[in-house]
Amino acid sequence: MAVVMVEIQSLTVFNELMRCGSIRQTADALNVSPTAIARQLDKLEHLFGTALVERNPRGIRLTAAGEVLAERSLHIARELSEVEQIIDDLRGLQRGSVSLYVNGAASSAILAPALAEFSERYPAITIEVTVTSAQAALDAVATGLTDLSVTMFSTADSRIETRFRAPIRHEAILSPDHPLARLDEIPLSELVHYALALPDRTFGVRRAFDARLRDAGIVLGESTFTTSSLELQKELARRGTAVLILPEMTVKREIGSGSLVMRPLAKSSRIETHLEMNRIATGQRSYAVRRMSDFLEGFLRAEFENR
Repeated sequence: MAVVMVEIQSLTVFNELMRCGSIRQTADALNVSPTAIARQLDKLEHLFGTALVERNPRGIRLTAAGEVLAERSLHIARELSEVEQIIDDLRGLQRGSVSLYVNGAASSAILAPALAEFSERYPAITIEVTVTSAQAALDAVATGLTDLSVTMFSTADSRIETRFRAPIRHEAILSPDHPLARLDEIPLSELVHYALALPDRTFGVRRAFDARLRDAGIVLGESTFTTSSLELQKELARRGTAVLILPEMTVKREIGSGSLVMRPLAKSSRIETHLEMNRIATGQRSYAVRRMSDFLEGFLRAEFENR
């Protein structure tokens, strides 16, 4: 059947086209010419014998056939890529790619040094990191859209295998000049009088924080910034504009430099969860995924044993 002959490159281009929404933006993202993108699209449309997109001045719109392909193409491209990597393994080629989904709060503090060290050891392995919510990361692992996830506030899921799990606590993070910095610990009744910077309610920490407020019968003030950008949160805290609710490890560098400080939440208001590394429970893993899984598990164990 002709569909079996679909090239990984064509599906990769199609997936990027869906993400960008226009041929020109896709060309910019992939650093190729718009003509090259159009050529790959033409190849797919010829293969399936029908139009997949409709072009308009503002970009593209999927046809009914395009919507069918878009729904399945991520899985198709990933499965073809896995086949390619398995064949590389059989040939003894120590290369490949790894996809990793992570929570925002876990991405910079722990993963950046881990990925830097891994890249030095395995320069032929490429790494793609997607920052998202915990549930989206778990779903991506379970459905095969990603190889591994590192998350907090993860729910139990029989579809995945947890390779590492360690307790972690969220605390108040703020400027050393902030009025609350003078306290040894911060009760919620004091915290809510000041501006906060929190992620939206798709993130576990926000739902946990809201639950603590409900339990205490406290209403959150209007001076709250809602953003999933960790860098924006930290900048607001450094300027003394807002207080954050984060694990101390997330701002380890800023605390070390003195630009931010940590103050524990009052005992009755503490937010505790676990940091987890997960992968799909079954299936053959490529050389690249095995190396990353083993390395990251060892890195996390060493990191938390030293705390």
